[in-house]
Amino acid sequence: MPRFKLHCVGASGNSYKVALYLNCAGLDWEPVGVDFAGGQTQDARWRADTNTMGEVPVLELGGRRLSQSGAILMWLADTVGRFAPEGAEERFEAQRWILFDNHRFTGSFAPYRMQYSLLPQPPHPSVLAFLKPRVDGAFSIVERHLAGRAFMLGDRPTIVDFSIAGYLYYPTEETDFDLEAAYPAIHAWRERVAALPGWKPPYEMMPVGVSLNAKRRPTA
Repeated sequence: MPRFKLHCVGASGNSYKVALYLNCAGLDWEPVGVDFAGGQTQDARWRADTNTMGEVPVLELGGRRLSQSGAILMWLADTVGRFAPEGAEERFEAQRWILFDNHRFTGSFAPYRMQYSLLPQPPHPSVLAFLKPRVDGAFSIVERHLAGRAFMLGDRPTIVDFSIAGYLYYPTEETDFDLEAAYPAIHAWRERVAALPGWKPPYEMMPVGVSLNAKRRPTA
């Protein structure tokens, strides 16, 4: 019986952040699919039993259920000890970058991807025009940061790398971003993360609850 259960959706990069940590840390876990498209996270029973916030991922361990990917990663680092920041200064930097990721990096990129390819109907062009510069702005910050570093906090991977990486391994046709061409430092770092033992792409790592909605591919 796996030690950890991860309530997740294959298309959720926030779920992937935690799944990737669990796999690369060599922990015993299994994905539990959540029917996001079918409204499972809106169900009152699911919220009462699993997560009052109505979101994935949720990490289950011995009856305890933890939510919010950044908080889960910090808890895992403290509890398991793998990929943990070292010392007070590095712990502060880890928290700073994870908050930046949630607010700016993932906070811009995930909605753009959702609008671009995962909703039943195409978005109004003004929505993408509003979101894209915010994605580019956040990516430019991380691009400059990674230009002289192997990983986000230095020469070894930490929970920050798993947080930032959450949405960066989905297909270009889903995201509308060619990272190799547009952000070479991010792409090179992404390759280093993908070389870690235990790495798998998101839909292979979490072959559950894959569709948020019937996937729509842009026609133009």
